[in-house]
Amino acid sequence: MFKALASLLHQRRRLVLLASLVLLVVAGAIGSSLQQHLTNGASDYDDPGGGNVTARKVIQQATGIDPQQGYVLLVRTDAPLTADAPVPPEVTAAVNLLKARSEVKRVLDYSGAHLPALIAEDGRSTVVLADLGTLSSPSDVDAVKALEHDVAADPLLKDRTLLGGATVGHVQVGEVSEKDLGMAETLSLPILLVLLVIVFRGLIAGLIPLLGGVFAMMLAMLGTRVLTLFTNVSTGAMNLIFALGLGLCIDFSLLMVSRFREEYAAGVEAGAEGTARAVRRTVLTAGRTVAFSAFTVAVALSALLIFPLPYLRSLGSSGILTVLSAAFFALVVLPAVLAVLGPKIDALSFRRGRAEGAARVVRRWERLAYGVMRRPMLYAVAGVVVLLGIAAPVTGIKFTGVDQSVLPRSVSAGQVAEELGTKYAQQPASVRIVLDAPADAGAALGEYGTRVGQVPGVQRVGAPVQLDAGHWQIDASVAGEPLQAAALDTVQRVQRTAAPFQARFTGASADFLAQRASIGDHLLPAGLVLAGLTVLLLFLFTGSVWLAFQGLLMNALSVAAAFGMLVWVFQQGHLSGLLDFTATGALEETSPVVLFALAFGLSTDYNVFLLGRIKEARGTGLDERSAVAVGISRTGGIVTSAALLFFVAIGALGLSRLAFIKELGLGAAFAVLIDAAVVRTLLVPAVMAMLGKAAWWAPGPLKRLHERFGVDEGGAGDEEEPAPAGARAAAPKLVTTA
Repeated sequence: MFKALASLLHQRRRLVLLASLVLLVVAGAIGSSLQQHLTNGASDYDDPGGGNVTARKVIQQATGIDPQQGYVLLVRTDAPLTADAPVPPEVTAAVNLLKARSEVKRVLDYSGAHLPALIAEDGRSTVVLADLGTLSSPSDVDAVKALEHDVAADPLLKDRTLLGGATVGHVQVGEVSEKDLGMAETLSLPILLVLLVIVFRGLIAGLIPLLGGVFAMMLAMLGTRVLTLFTNVSTGAMNLIFALGLGLCIDFSLLMVSRFREEYAAGVEAGAEGTARAVRRTVLTAGRTVAFSAFTVAVALSALLIFPLPYLRSLGSSGILTVLSAAFFALVVLPAVLAVLGPKIDALSFRRGRAEGAARVVRRWERLAYGVMRRPMLYAVAGVVVLLGIAAPVTGIKFTGVDQSVLPRSVSAGQVAEELGTKYAQQPASVRIVLDAPADAGAALGEYGTRVGQVPGVQRVGAPVQLDAGHWQIDASVAGEPLQAAALDTVQRVQRTAAPFQARFTGASADFLAQRASIGDHLLPAGLVLAGLTVLLLFLFTGSVWLAFQGLLMNALSVAAAFGMLVWVFQQGHLSGLLDFTATGALEETSPVVLFALAFGLSTDYNVFLLGRIKEARGTGLDERSAVAVGISRTGGIVTSAALLFFVAIGALGLSRLAFIKELGLGAAFAVLIDAAVVRTLLVPAVMAMLGKAAWWAPGPLKRLHERFGVDEGGAGDEEEPAPAGARAAAPKLVTTA
């Protein structure tokens, strides 16, 4: 298959490039509208089958109010407010403005609802609350924009009113995410271009991965846009498409271009014949590795599809589309580009003596590999101790959810959240209990409400209210902030209180507990699928049982180290000033799940790069240690350079003003860096040196399975004609920063 693909791409190179250009234009035209069709509501973090979702649907059908939607207008006044004083005109204007809007179902203010707690402790401001009907994306964006316009147009409100609340917060999270992504692109792309020119030692070669990243991102946006026709896709998908598309194209391009240069330099033919052979060999060797590597990353991200939360599923789906787009560029477009350029790939190179310099780099990596293998136990123990030391903080990991408090103070919902937390009496968390009960259940439900009121931490319990013929609602107020431990513990005790009928719970605390329970229920199946498929794929790639499980263990160490860093930085608050965030004492619940799949896949990606060259060298007759040394020397610079560039690409998400996006970007960047610096450089050669031939062991039935279904890395025998002997003696032209 790869032989036929290589020949086709070389023979039809101009047609392939023309078709790719047309595809890029189509992808840009259709995919450019993706942002307008992404969602960012609280329901993205819900298990659709959860009891809390059912409770909200019952409330919504009975009252027309969506419990997850709402406006908060914070109105500042000139004179101090008191509960018994006349209502200022600006507060009246805010109430009237909200009541005039079609999506608003109910308005509450301190006067009409007799709620003095809605007045700030200093009396200088008050909040007006609005319950809404259902607003789905993009109608919520339109509604918020219209509300902002109406507030700005009202002379009584425009200079003294801030907009907040759940609906405004969700919309502004999407706006902040989009703006921050644009800033990350603006800052990171020039830096990446400079680094790529240095790494590839030339302008033409350095531009290829960057253009490939743009191609892959546009293609992934096209696929994701099609996906939005069938399901909701979270706005977080855009961040993943940017970072993963750019990073993987850099990885794959490094591997393909460096191999093309090596094969072209090793051949005896020049001109078109030499280019044709180099393209064939590149696709047969590096191309196979790229295809398998992309497949492993896609498989890792597919573990996110096991979780029912739309946010995780949308990131898994868009991530898989991004991986496939990057692989399409590397396996179809890039070989055609190389076939057209040929030796001109080195045009505008700025450094002479590149072959000699690359050879020196290869020798340095080879010396490092032999140095590690001379004392394998020392390096293996040291590497494991370092990684476990970095991972140590993970033992105290805690989780929280996403609300308006994650927003920066530069947007109105973030300012409202801050003022509510600092200038107002602490608002109790609300728990809404929906019970499947008949119309005559009032007495039994009253007794149940009394028992709920006796739960420690419950401040107030409302009277049972009949929603419809088969449902009742009881509201309870719980001390503490909704996502803090005290309120969550109280809500759990309420949920354990015996109820006379089927009870379901909603509210910020109950919704987070439902989210946490759903993730916990699906974590083991997702982990088993990820581990099982990773072991299977690595076995099919290497033919070794040990190397398959070794890859699993090494990936686990890299991911554990990344988690330890996240806890140390984001949960414990170290470097919060440098990274510009406020520590909450916990990590956002979904970030570690996404990071686990992403970092696991990327670690396998680099593992495949290394094992592919070791396996190929071993196939030429080299002993185990020599094959490891060759593999390290041929890929050490590539993996290190790829990790550094990927660190910049995905680490750019750390510039986001949203803490949970910072967590994902910096966590993945750190995992990639630690994997390249410690795992692939020290642990893998040390462990393989200790095992020797045993590293490649597999029982007879599995050997036969690999012979039938496994991957052959592609030796000289895959060529139509054997490669000249001189092709193996020439100094390789590797590209590296090391």
